[in-house]
Amino acid sequence: MGVHLITGAGSGIGAVVAERLAARGEELWLLARDARRAAELRERFAGARTVVGDLADPAKLSWAFGHQTLPVELDSLLHIAGVVELGTIGDTPVKAWQHQLNVNTVAPAELTRLLLPSLRLVRGHVLFVNSGAGLRADATWGSYAASKFGVRALADALRAEEHDNGVRVTTVYPGRTATPMQQKVHQQEGKEYDPARWIAPESVATAVLTAIDLPRDAEITEITVRPGQ
Repeated sequence: MGVHLITGAGSGIGAVVAERLAARGEELWLLARDARRAAELRERFAGARTVVGDLADPAKLSWAFGHQTLPVELDSLLHIAGVVELGTIGDTPVKAWQHQLNVNTVAPAELTRLLLPSLRLVRGHVLFVNSGAGLRADATWGSYAASKFGVRALADALRAEEHDNGVRVTTVYPGRTATPMQQKVHQQEGKEYDPARWIAPESVATAVLTAIDLPRDAEITEITVRPGQ
């Protein structure tokens, strides 16, 4: 039975991954931004343990974790949470840049730093659910894409640094996926949202589990998932 810490388990891809791992009898540790959210996650995922920490304030994660129990050994750290704010460079304020960079880039880096000892003990796996925007920046996607380009650099550097420690690192680049985030994107774009046009979160979850279930003789470094219709 593996031990997995997941961010973003409350909805979308993260929720599906958590459901599938729970169905397999795996041990789940779910990150929540506050105590209320933690209680909701424990009610939804029976037997799961929660850790409270606000990804929007990564400088306080070390302090928050110092007052909580964390897994001693960790088979996978799954970075699935994320935020998005569209806007042109000329109209995007510093606050929007900082919020996306904190949640999408700096917090995953800090979480990884704090949990690396637990991952190294069992030659664990760090997986980042990135975005197609982590490979290409289009108009109005500048600040979000910048945060995701940063995650790409984080993953690539971490992979090189931790290879000799046996820690595997995977980045998954999903295209548009039918999640609450995608619904928000459509609202920002002023477009009608039709989830049937986009990737089902279950399909991205399958990619995630394929990467972490791969036998130890190999490592999937990157997976790009695109809508099939």
